[in-house]
Amino acid sequence: MDSTLGALGGRDLITLLEYSKEELLLLVERARGYRSRKISDHPLEDKTVALLFEKPSTRTRVSMSVAIAELGGFPLVLPSEGLQVSRGESLMDTALVLSRYVHGVAARVRSHSTLEELAKWSNVPIINMLSDLFHPLQALADVMTMMERFGTDELRLAFVGDGGANTNHSLMIACALLGYNYVVSSPKDYGPDPRIVDKAEGVATPGWTIEMVEDPKEAVRDVDVIYTDTWASMGVKDMEKRTQVFPPYQVNGELLEAAGTRAIVLHCQPWFIGQEIARDVAYGPRSLAFEQAENRLHSAKSVVSALLGRQLRA
Repeated sequence: MDSTLGALGGRDLITLLEYSKEELLLLVERARGYRSRKISDHPLEDKTVALLFEKPSTRTRVSMSVAIAELGGFPLVLPSEGLQVSRGESLMDTALVLSRYVHGVAARVRSHSTLEELAKWSNVPIINMLSDLFHPLQALADVMTMMERFGTDELRLAFVGDGGANTNHSLMIACALLGYNYVVSSPKDYGPDPRIVDKAEGVATPGWTIEMVEDPKEAVRDVDVIYTDTWASMGVKDMEKRTQVFPPYQVNGELLEAAGTRAIVLHCQPWFIGQEIARDVAYGPRSLAFEQAENRLHSAKSVVSALLGRQLRA
């Protein structure tokens, strides 16, 4: 593992915007080093990490819990309904109290402002396990998956579907940092948050491009990666309208053919087969969704060992 990652010790991971290209690459390389699951040291020995969940989870909960345990730490899973914050205790008090008990807090929350408030008051690192705006741990696993397939080649990606998805926002930032050209194909009024696009452009490698292409077949032309996610994230209230406008954005055999023979398909899962992705594509040879899911474990190890495995901030 690269010793230069020691500089990350004690930092938060909230959006990926707070990380440089070099730091992102180091985290990915560290994750690839954990793929063998042969742990020679235990950087989290005698450390406890609180895992706060306001939303259901399979991949995030299991991968983070296993990652912490295999690195020698103890994952303390805390459903929000079991905490006093569910009865009105402030996030400030929650953060101040947890900081005296644990060595780090990872949270999967409904509102991104919850993470920001926790980070404001916490004296230990805060890790974003998902918010309504960002999903940085997923983006790290996505980049790892792409690098395992394509190496360090320059890439072109198309995100097809709900451009406002947290996965799209975080993957866009990661691609901006790495200089991977990016296309978003969404129905009208369902594009990415313009403020986040501006922020991605602000941290982008010189020469990076981002395009908004409404026609999905045009968007995927000559891309290396087609990425999609559910048409409706947890808590979305306009599902009836979405089922009317999103069907042309299904990732199916016809769309994959339009992309060319090199393209792979990524999906963070869980998926709704027959909606955003067709069954034959989801389980076909060009889908790397389950490799992505496995890489959530390795990237989680990379993050917690880098941020929590060294001296924490004062």
